[in-house]
Amino acid sequence: MPRELMPQREYAGSLVDVVDAILDKGLVVNADIMVSVVGVELLGIKIRAALASFETAARYGLEFPSGTNLEVPAWQEAQVPKETCPQCDKRVEAKELLEVGCPWCGWRSARAEAPAIEARPTSRTLREGPR
Repeated sequence: MPRELMPQREYAGSLVDVVDAILDKGLVVNADIMVSVVGVELLGIKIRAALASFETAARYGLEFPSGTNLEVPAWQEAQVPKETCPQCDKRVEAKELLEVGCPWCGWRSARAEAPAIEARPTSRTLREGPR
């Protein structure tokens, strides 16, 4: 097979990228384990586990164990809708990103730019004449 037709990996992911993807998207494991001898079930184990960030868990409505304190600041922050900045890929509160801009890289949305454009003084036209 010619070398140019061989599959190539364009991006080498690291462990940090894998953990980031798991926390961002979430990971659910369902497993049923049964130990039986001669057709007689001796032991049955059901495992259901979810691994996700607070933000992902809140977005998908995952249940938390009883006794979990949902009043902590981290949980309250996870409830706030966030968007990804198109320039630096950081997660920023959606309202702040749209109305003010990204605090990390300085990117500004069209909505954030609109008041700045409207506030600029307009030049006088020839019809208005001198003051």
